[in-house]
Amino acid sequence: MKGRTVLGAALGTVGGAIVGNRLLKRRAGDLENPLVGIERTYRWRGIETTYTVAGDPTDPDMLLCHGIYAGASSYEFEPIVEQLAEDYHVYAVDLPGFGRSERPPLIYTPSLYAEFIRDFVGDVTAEPIVVASSLTGSFVVDAADETDFQQLVLICPTDETATERPWLRTLLRTPVVGTTLYNLLASKPSIRYFYDREGYYDTSRIDPETVQYTWDSAHQPSARYAPASFAAGTLDPEFDLATELAVLETPTTLVWGRDAGLVPLRDGRDLAAAADLDLVVIDYATQLPHAEHPDEFVEYLRAELLAVDIDE
Repeated sequence: MKGRTVLGAALGTVGGAIVGNRLLKRRAGDLENPLVGIERTYRWRGIETTYTVAGDPTDPDMLLCHGIYAGASSYEFEPIVEQLAEDYHVYAVDLPGFGRSERPPLIYTPSLYAEFIRDFVGDVTAEPIVVASSLTGSFVVDAADETDFQQLVLICPTDETATERPWLRTLLRTPVVGTTLYNLLASKPSIRYFYDREGYYDTSRIDPETVQYTWDSAHQPSARYAPASFAAGTLDPEFDLATELAVLETPTTLVWGRDAGLVPLRDGRDLAAAADLDLVVIDYATQLPHAEHPDEFVEYLRAELLAVDIDE
């Protein structure tokens, strides 16, 4: 009798998880393009990826590459796209596995993203300035040795996010348990916690629409596969970022929020010193200075890019 009770409880739990997961997927609905400009697609190795173009095609190209986290997308750059499009031909891309791009059940790796960026730049843009956030900064650096970049602007770049745990990636990819665990990690309280603790210095600046869009993005079909690799630490590149930046020939500027916690300012200072790079520090900001202080970020960015043009 006890065995039947335990079995019934287990089946009820599994059934409840399945129903709950399906309800969350339905609640998310379709993901709209949040950016000004024209949306286009780029088919890469059978994956339909999405990007938005804004600005005058005769202006210098600029590519915006969002960070890696559950619910990540080009929405991260929504506060600055319109301003940047006044001076640049802006491309804001949703990386494979994120945003409005397709999310096939691949084993996502650092080399996959570096190769995507390399091919996207070669096929779609013309020697762009590349602005990349957090871990994606290391993918861009990896791609830079074989790609024509005019300049790099890396926002709190990192090459190390977590201890490598491949078993966690395997667990998160499972249909019922993995989806249930992922839905907990990508819940609205979890997303809000990330923005509160790591994304914004002043939590009053967090727009509810940002949390909602990130949640919607995190609950699209097959959304868990790319974040599963991130959570498992298997998206961290197998090179030392400081060493790669030191030998990189592409002009590079680092941008940091003074109060960043996940990738603290001391890391930025160490990178800048090791590779002899300019470091721009934005006050009252953490991991997402471009989202929290868009006007200041764009002002600093224009000044840095102008300085490089003058030096050349």
